[in-house]
Amino acid sequence: MTASHDLAPAADPVDDAWDAPTASGPLDATVEVPGSKSLTNRYLVLAALADGPGRLRGALRSRDTLLMAQALRALGVRIEDDGQDWAVDPAQLSGSTDVECGLAGTVMRFVPPIAALASGPVRFDGDAGARMRPMAPVLDALRALGVRVDDHGAPGCLPFTVVGEGAVQGGYVEVDASGSSQFVSGLLLAGARFQRGLTLRHIGATLPSVPHIEMTVALLRDAGATVDDSTPAVWRVEPGPIAARDVRVEPDLSNAAPFLCAALVAGGVVRVPGWPASTTQPGGLLPGILEQMGAQTSLDGDVLTVRGTGAVRGVDLDLHAAGEIAPTIAALAALADSPTRLRGIAHLRGHETNRLAALTTEVNRLGGQVEETEDGLDITPRPLHSGTVQTYADHRMATAGALLGLAVPGVRVQDVATTSKTLPDFVGMWDGMLA
Repeated sequence: MTASHDLAPAADPVDDAWDAPTASGPLDATVEVPGSKSLTNRYLVLAALADGPGRLRGALRSRDTLLMAQALRALGVRIEDDGQDWAVDPAQLSGSTDVECGLAGTVMRFVPPIAALASGPVRFDGDAGARMRPMAPVLDALRALGVRVDDHGAPGCLPFTVVGEGAVQGGYVEVDASGSSQFVSGLLLAGARFQRGLTLRHIGATLPSVPHIEMTVALLRDAGATVDDSTPAVWRVEPGPIAARDVRVEPDLSNAAPFLCAALVAGGVVRVPGWPASTTQPGGLLPGILEQMGAQTSLDGDVLTVRGTGAVRGVDLDLHAAGEIAPTIAALAALADSPTRLRGIAHLRGHETNRLAALTTEVNRLGGQVEETEDGLDITPRPLHSGTVQTYADHRMATAGALLGLAVPGVRVQDVATTSKTLPDFVGMWDGMLA
């Protein structure tokens, strides 16, 4: 067992706590899940770098995506929201501006390579918790490519300034992306606009969330970029234009996780329409995982149906490819009938908060038994009791607390509004599912 790392500051666990409802019986619900944050922010970046105006349909409007849109606007990109679609009109990128990252990893890691293409300095900062998140791999890569980056605090962290000169020569760069696949994706997204393109080699021991990199590569190719990923841990993006497009954003499959898991906890049926037949989203792994934990799943057209009995089985899972659903699976495992081991998720210590430490602390606060390992969690089910789950400004912690509350009366979730990061009406959707 490894010691828990320090957690990001948390608000008072009582002042703004939400009473998580307990299921009164089996569920029978259809839940419409908004668009994917990961896809929305990648589409926004590509539209901002495209060779003409484009449109995003079904885009997610949440704190993270609104921060991305505002960051691109700060660089001169015109983005209009008519309440249904986002119309994106690229412009000559300009600096001498500030970018607010909030707690959004995609903003703080995807936008600096774009800022390097602007003319003038671009200062980046974010929430207090964001200043603890690792940034060195992408900043060091930009420096290696000849871009000036000035630190204003701890090296390799927010705040910092990218001093753009209107162009980036590009070429070869090595990156240790063991801490986040976003370091790879952020550089690849801008690579086609570099004068020599970009050849990126990952040199770390592990590479988490590979499906997110595959998503980035697929979207680049869909936009006309030439990407060679035939060599393991090496990506080559050729220089060239990015095509302007009219695209529709898939539902966020990871945000569907707590609703689908609810069918196992409470019993009954939960359906999610719009589920793609194939996807690069890590949440696409959910049906297989939930079947291992006792669910029955079926895909009828584009409607995913999950059926549960109220019984949950423990599992041994390697979640390195889908770490973002680990908090939800950990909460489900705390309600199982046998132990669970979650592996391959050491990188979650560098997310919105140290998620491994946070999950250990909060489940154990309710009487559970969770132990951190070097690369994950060991979860031994124990009878849980009422209490307040702190969220550490982390949306996944909030939804994990709601899932626990389905089975445990008296669970309260502090700062449930943090779910607005990716799911603006989570409480309304949760209540609707139970109704």
